[in-house]
Amino acid sequence: MEINEELRKHNLVPKKYVNKGKSIIVETDKGKYVFKENNINKEILDYLKSRNFDYLPKFIDNDYRSYKYIEEYDIPKEQKILDLVRLISLLHNKTTHYKEIDTEEYEEIYDDIRGNIDYLYSYYTDLITIIETKVYMSPDELLLATNINKVYYMIDRCHDNLEYWHNLIKTKEKERQVVIHNNLSLNHFLRNDNSYLISWDKAKIGSPVFDLYKLYKKHELDFDFEEIFREYEHHYPLFDTEKALLNTLISMPDLLDLKGSYYQRCVKVRHFIDALNKAEKLINLPKEKSKKRNK
Repeated sequence: MEINEELRKHNLVPKKYVNKGKSIIVETDKGKYVFKENNINKEILDYLKSRNFDYLPKFIDNDYRSYKYIEEYDIPKEQKILDLVRLISLLHNKTTHYKEIDTEEYEEIYDDIRGNIDYLYSYYTDLITIIETKVYMSPDELLLATNINKVYYMIDRCHDNLEYWHNLIKTKEKERQVVIHNNLSLNHFLRNDNSYLISWDKAKIGSPVFDLYKLYKKHELDFDFEEIFREYEHHYPLFDTEKALLNTLISMPDLLDLKGSYYQRCVKVRHFIDALNKAEKLINLPKEKSKKRNK
């Protein structure tokens, strides 16, 4: 995109250019504007407008290539993420529709997750075997060895949740689909007098589960997701199949990369174990604490 050409097209006189990540912020005689090279799905944003989902930046043309800069209020991050999850529940509500179950698609999801589970089991078995042959373990290795049973437990839970989901989905004829932002984080949610979701590059039609899971993975150690998921389900209850798939994804351990200095590796393992503990508590919530709805 040629920014100066775009500015001339809208009679904007540039005064200053600031690079910010993948975006360029331009100060003009009529205020600030954001320009970003992206592959936004124009059909998705047109669809959102047709559904009266008005929480998008104020784009200056129908190509969705640039928009008026949004000055954000400074609000506590705990409040901000609750505002975000309420907005996501609204997005999902406004774009809900149903389609026939695509057996091949769900078998592909099942095979992919099952393959990841098998790989994780082999990876951690090989890793702990090497660690346990050492006479003296490094601090990060000792921390991992002490908690290796937790890793295997979560891999088993992931397997059990996957099989439960797989058996449930076989009994369904239709599935719920929504527009998913597919790149949720606090950085992509702006709040002043209104709420705005930005960075729609990865938006598509899919299961609401994937928005929740990606938000969780982005901030799993930052917030109490029991409260966050409860707030979401207050506005948009998950079906039994959706809850089962979300639990499957949450219970899958990350692939731990033990590279770097002793300090860096200790931090990585500590964060890894903390994430496992949070995931375990989340998927072990009593059933009465989570609203379910059958479809």
